[in-house]
Amino acid sequence: MISRVGEFKIEFNFFFITLSTIWVLYFAPHSYKRFLLPRHPCLVSAMVNATALSSLRVLDMSRVLAGPWATQTLADLGAEVIKIERVDGGDDARKWGPPFLRDQDGKPSDESAYFHATNRNKKSIALDITHPQGQALLRNMVKSADVFIENFKVGSLKQYGLDYPQLKKINPRLIYCSITGFGQTGPYANRAGYDFIIQAMAGLMSITGKPSEQAGGGPVKVGVAVSDILTGLYACIAILSALQARHQSGQGQYIDLALMDVQVASLANQAMNFLATGNAPSPMGNLHPNIVPYQVFDTQDKPMVLSIGNDQQFAKFCQIIGRQDMASDRLYAKNSARVENRHILVPLLATYLAAHPLTWWLEKLNKAGIPCGPINSIDAVFRDQQIIARQLPMQLPHPELGSVPTVGSPIKMSQTPVQYQHAAPKLGQHSREIAEKLAGKTVVEIEKLIAAGILRTDK
Repeated sequence: MISRVGEFKIEFNFFFITLSTIWVLYFAPHSYKRFLLPRHPCLVSAMVNATALSSLRVLDMSRVLAGPWATQTLADLGAEVIKIERVDGGDDARKWGPPFLRDQDGKPSDESAYFHATNRNKKSIALDITHPQGQALLRNMVKSADVFIENFKVGSLKQYGLDYPQLKKINPRLIYCSITGFGQTGPYANRAGYDFIIQAMAGLMSITGKPSEQAGGGPVKVGVAVSDILTGLYACIAILSALQARHQSGQGQYIDLALMDVQVASLANQAMNFLATGNAPSPMGNLHPNIVPYQVFDTQDKPMVLSIGNDQQFAKFCQIIGRQDMASDRLYAKNSARVENRHILVPLLATYLAAHPLTWWLEKLNKAGIPCGPINSIDAVFRDQQIIARQLPMQLPHPELGSVPTVGSPIKMSQTPVQYQHAAPKLGQHSREIAEKLAGKTVVEIEKLIAAGILRTDK
């Protein structure tokens, strides 16, 4: 009798453990992290995939750069990102070329390099959201989504039933992120805003370039769309913060991000220089407003950037040029003094730096721990041994082009590393799969949607 009771307990325990494991793995993808992670980290780490955001589903209705940059970052970290595109051409950036990528035979394709810079690791569904059936399909997808991100004009998704108040009713746990040029409020809210406009209006161009009194002086934009990229990164921060808050409250929330806000916030020390003094900064070329010497110098053969950030580094530099006396001179010993006397110091240092070639300076300065570097062209960047060692140049598989070059993520994580699945998708490449699995459509229903032009596939 005792033996049978013992056997029954063993069988019952095994049955209970089996049911619990099935429930955790298949029926509670969000709950197990919320409740088990703080208490049983070892158990959870054994169950979670080897990517940080593997349980996250993101619906991406953004285009061009800021939103796609955010969602590509989330996709790199393991999130399932579904890119929702127009049936009539998809994301505008698909056509932003040349250059266009070449196929396996070396012939130009219709795949723009620009689009592939921001859309790897995503799936694409081409859907007409202006049609009621398209709206209904998308609302079905929202039921199982964690994040919804869009960059439409303020209020324009309301007419389709796809604004936050309406989607919140379907999925109260949804994190809804809107990215616009100027935000959801304020007198400029309804204006369109591209990165170039934002760089101009937010003050970045006023401090970039040569001084206006010099030849070629005047406002200059940064060579990449930094307002967009920074907004994409801020979007990731906000989304992940909202997800963390959801672990506590069980509720999603709305995120309002504006390129203008982000760029003003990113003026950093230049903004504080103005707020502290009331004096608006002006363009200084390659000079730094707060640090000296921190600029480009000509060596005997090539230009070099010298970035001396503290007084100790300056003292070491003085030893290299044989002018130890300058390190104790009241005109130069402290950075504040060097800033005040840059008009004297910089020409003096330029004479010493012009006496030797670039390689000589790089060897001496790097050995002494003084920050410096060459001014590389982009082709030189991708030949740089450090860039290669950090695995930034990569190739990703593509269904038609064979492989596509890309720049790897700078995020290096020891336990949940970035994983690369595939290059940017073809327009509508995953339309059938997504409509069936996430929206519950049958094969017959999907074919009818395709025939009606509501859904588009790449084949």
